[in-house]
Amino acid sequence: MRILINLLYCLAILFFFNPTYAANSDVRFPSRPVRILVGYAPGGGVDMAARLVGQALSDHWGSSVVIDNRAGAGGGIATELTAKSNNDGYTMMLCNIGTHGITPATSKKLPYDYLNDFSFISRIGGNPNVIMAHPLVSIRSISDLIANAKSNPGKLIYGSSGVGASPHLSVELLKLMTGINITHAPYKGAALALADVMGGQIPLSVGNLPGGPLSAIKSGKVRGLAVTTTYRSLKLPEVPTVAESGLPNYEVSGWYGICSSRLNSKLEAKLNQDLVKVLNSSALKQKLDDQGIDILSSTPEEFRTHVKTEVVKWKKVIKEAKLEYLE
Repeated sequence: MRILINLLYCLAILFFFNPTYAANSDVRFPSRPVRILVGYAPGGGVDMAARLVGQALSDHWGSSVVIDNRAGAGGGIATELTAKSNNDGYTMMLCNIGTHGITPATSKKLPYDYLNDFSFISRIGGNPNVIMAHPLVSIRSISDLIANAKSNPGKLIYGSSGVGASPHLSVELLKLMTGINITHAPYKGAALALADVMGGQIPLSVGNLPGGPLSAIKSGKVRGLAVTTTYRSLKLPEVPTVAESGLPNYEVSGWYGICSSRLNSKLEAKLNQDLVKVLNSSALKQKLDDQGIDILSSTPEEFRTHVKTEVVKWKKVIKEAKLEYLE
C-alpha cells in the first residue's frame, strides 16, 4: 500500500510540474522563469520596453521574467531563437517594426516563417520617428522641405541611423509620395546623425523620437518639422504630423509587441489576457509614457494582421524606391 501511495505521489509531481502541463493550463503558467529575448544591445528603446514589460509581468505572475539580449543581424538572432524555441510560452521576444516588419520585407530568405512560426501575443504600443532640421536652416515645415527639394533635386542631405532602418524608410516613403529627391547620409547610429544636424554639418535628420531627438527639440538644438505617426506626440504636441502637412495617407510607427513561438490557442489567450492587464495598469503606463511609448494593446489576431500589413507596405516601398540593395 505504501509503495502504491508513493507511486501516485511521484506521478502527481510529474503531472503538475511538467512544463507541457504548465504550458497548457490556464492556472499554473508560469511554473518556472520566463525568458524574453531582445534582438538588440542593452540600453536602447527596444531593450527598455522589454525590461519594463518583463518586470510588470514578473510582478503579476509572482515569477521571474529574465531579459536575454541577443544582439545581431538586425534582431534576426533573437527572432530565430524564438521561432525555434519550445512551444510552451517560456521563451518570448520583444518583436518590433525591425524584426517583423522591415526584415521580412527586405530578406529574400529567412531561417523561419516570420508569420506562421509565431504567436503574436499583443502589441505594446509604439512611437513616431521625427524629421528634424538645424534651427538656422530655412526649412520650417514638411511643405518647405518638399518645395526646397523640388527646387534643388538631390542637393538636400538627411542623416539617419543607417540603411534599411525605420527612419531611413520613413524618408523613402515620403520621397515616393511627393516625388522629391533628397540624399541619404547613413550613420552608424542615430546619435551620430543627430549630433551632425545639431552641429550644422547636415541640414536634416530623421530618428526615433524618444531619447536624443526629443530632448534636442525641446532644448531648441534642432527644429522638429513633423512626426511620422498619424497622431501628434503628447511629448511634442506643437510638432505636426506628416499627414497633417498635406500627405493624409502617410504613416510610419515604430511599434513594439510581445511574440513567442506558435502556441496553442488556450495558452496564447492566457498570455494575451495577462499582458493586456499589465499594460492597462497605471504604473506601467506611466513608465512606458516616460520612455515616449504610446500604449496600444491588441488581440493576437489584430497583431498578426498588423504584421501582415506592415510587411506588404515595406515590400512595396522597397520595390518602388528601387532599393534592391536591401533585399
